[in-house]
Amino acid sequence: MASLLWKGDAGAAESERLNSHFSNLTLPRKNLQVVKSTAVPKGDESMNITEEDDEDDVVDLAANSLLNKLIRQSLVESSHHVEVLQKDPSSPLYSVKTFEELRLKEELLKGIYAMGFNRPSKIQETALPMMLAHPPQNLIAQSQSGTGKTAAFVLAMLSRVNAQELFPQCLCLAPTYELALQTGRVVERMGKFCVDVQVMYAIRGNRIPSGTDITKQIIIGTPGTVLDWCFKRKLIDLTKIRVFVLDEADVMIDTQGFSDQSIRIQRALPSRCQMLLFSATFEDSVWQFAERIIPDPNVIKLRKEELTLNNIRQYYVVCEDRKSKYQALCNIYGGITIGQAIIFCQTRRNAKWLTVEMMQDGHQVSLLSGELTVDQRASIIQRFRDGKEKVLITTNVCARGIDVKQVTIVVNFDLPVNQAEEPDYETYLHRIGRTGRFGKKGLAFNMIEVDKLPLLMKIQDHFHSNIKQLDPEDMDEIEKIEY
Repeated sequence: MASLLWKGDAGAAESERLNSHFSNLTLPRKNLQVVKSTAVPKGDESMNITEEDDEDDVVDLAANSLLNKLIRQSLVESSHHVEVLQKDPSSPLYSVKTFEELRLKEELLKGIYAMGFNRPSKIQETALPMMLAHPPQNLIAQSQSGTGKTAAFVLAMLSRVNAQELFPQCLCLAPTYELALQTGRVVERMGKFCVDVQVMYAIRGNRIPSGTDITKQIIIGTPGTVLDWCFKRKLIDLTKIRVFVLDEADVMIDTQGFSDQSIRIQRALPSRCQMLLFSATFEDSVWQFAERIIPDPNVIKLRKEELTLNNIRQYYVVCEDRKSKYQALCNIYGGITIGQAIIFCQTRRNAKWLTVEMMQDGHQVSLLSGELTVDQRASIIQRFRDGKEKVLITTNVCARGIDVKQVTIVVNFDLPVNQAEEPDYETYLHRIGRTGRFGKKGLAFNMIEVDKLPLLMKIQDHFHSNIKQLDPEDMDEIEKIEY
């Protein structure tokens, strides 16, 4: 298995830069430590706080998707129920429990096992028989990162490729340069024993001289560059494509122009081409897009995750300002045995201020916020998972998708609110849902200024739950709190 970033004179320097960036993405920096244990300057200025730090961190869908790919290197066993809608309901529905049942080529089986996959994930059990069927079937599938969907469609592409035919046969679109590289990494690992199959990246910076005859069988790229290669520069003959994959469709339609570009590419494909679309979410806009681009599909949906607050005890502490919030936090921290804790702040300014305060008091703390690169975030999360820091302070960029079994406490240093200054119920649910995972009990503490109490009461009414007031000065009461 080989990949190609053009090595001609015109593109050599750019190609080297891409390869360097790729290695950084797939191997997050081991030495990255945001937190040191000693000698922190005092005051807000100590962390170079700017006016931008007063703003809420906006969750970037593409960045979140890449982050999940980086932190979920092994399969996550999803608890979701899989629903299947077949284009032909009378057709028998097959599922598999082993990769051998799929009758794959020997080199593909070796590649799968070399990646550490022992058996199909829940979504793979149902999706793979459809994706590998003869004649090929189209598929729309919902699946989060970590559930094996990338490996599934990569397996489909590698299964359809004829290694002896030296032209593009499979095309995969991803919404960003980084996500395309991550998918290519999976192709290279799974196809390492497919010695005559090669992958090429149609991404920015990979400049190919006009008139180049592309002999690589799998093309992975972003819509704009692929559109340019296909229609303007005539480097790819879309009529020869056998498998078309549209990954991260929800991110794709959130990106200006990408849905129109993807549709233009799809319309040039032959009717016999197998079309596979994947999305982490299936809101109405995603459905409308999927139905426009994938004819006569089978559909795999995941029932919506039912986050529950039943096993999470919630408390609130009334505070005057952020310094009294911090003092209350210290009292709670001193009175309860904590495995690991996540503390959510609404703005970068508060997150940085709190990080400084806790570091000065000798706590092992890491800070996660939106100005960090994705691979920096992944490294910080991995350190937290490994227990190298006991406390993760973050903004809303970390509210979803990060499961750490040792997290026993979630603190809302600031309540989540929307632009209208009303409670953001969904964010509250996902924040405190970081504890109480995997069937365990959890604790959630809300630090509330007096004027924000009506917001908390709205949250309590919305979820029909009891949020108990806690006196942070009553250490006896705090010490009685049990999981």
